[in-house]
Amino acid sequence: MNYLAYANETLSLYSLAINRLNQNLSESFNQAVDMILACEGRIVVAGIGKSGLVGKKMVATFASTGTPSFFLHPTEAFHGDLGMLKPIDVVILISYSGETDDVNKLIPSLKNFGNTIIAMTGNPHSTLGRHADVVLDISIEREACPNNLAPTTSSLVTMALGDTLAIALIKARDFKAEDFARFHPGGSLGRKLLCRVKDVMQRKLPITSPDSYFSDYLTVMNDGRMGVAIVMENNQLLGIITDGDIRRTLAKFGADSLNKTAAEIMTRQPKTILDTTFLAHAESLMKEKHIHSLIAVDEQGNVSGIVEFAS
Repeated sequence: MNYLAYANETLSLYSLAINRLNQNLSESFNQAVDMILACEGRIVVAGIGKSGLVGKKMVATFASTGTPSFFLHPTEAFHGDLGMLKPIDVVILISYSGETDDVNKLIPSLKNFGNTIIAMTGNPHSTLGRHADVVLDISIEREACPNNLAPTTSSLVTMALGDTLAIALIKARDFKAEDFARFHPGGSLGRKLLCRVKDVMQRKLPITSPDSYFSDYLTVMNDGRMGVAIVMENNQLLGIITDGDIRRTLAKFGADSLNKTAAEIMTRQPKTILDTTFLAHAESLMKEKHIHSLIAVDEQGNVSGIVEFAS
């Protein structure tokens, strides 16, 4: 059986649905973004079933990109969770049919509280659509499900629209990578953007003198396990010897390489970086210069460490 044919058909339906969503976007999208930007509280997203799962993803994206948000389960809302709402919150209700009972039962309470309602529905003329302040159209021609029942295409379109809102908000707020890192301190991006060179640099340095010979500085490089030797004299940085320097020396001089001093083969005036620099900038510099090790210096210009970049 050719399952690839099913995959191709599904992805084609998805592509058509995204194009339809793009065509259906209207001034209501701008209104929704403006409402969220003007919100003095939080963005509250509510939905049932697959819509609820997509809503939780929307909340996670909003929260991590500078829009305080939380998910409200419509059923739990009637058992005390409505107490989490404040009148200044903007509520996004998700229901493809616009007639989901548990979702629509929230509307009177939200109106009573004074919350602004943004509806994401495939039927703008539904109960939800008629009572919302702004309606975002997520209508599709059909689900990818062969029976046209399981939420598939509709879930994709809903998620795409949620991401589209998030991207618009990122642009409007000029939300930078550094801002993103503040909400992701445990991830690799947070580490790079929040950590400074001095936080991660190797302080035990593989140092050799300029008059040392091949076997000596090669031993320093092997013991340091960083593939480099820093050439210094009287605490002054003179150069660096890398694996590349060793290979070039061997290729050029062969056995006579054993007689070459560090001063003869080192790379003079090696790239350095201030140890208070953010790690992200250090890695960018190493990528730009195609180097895997960078010597760190303090504010007085003294060598303080070395940072590696794993490409």
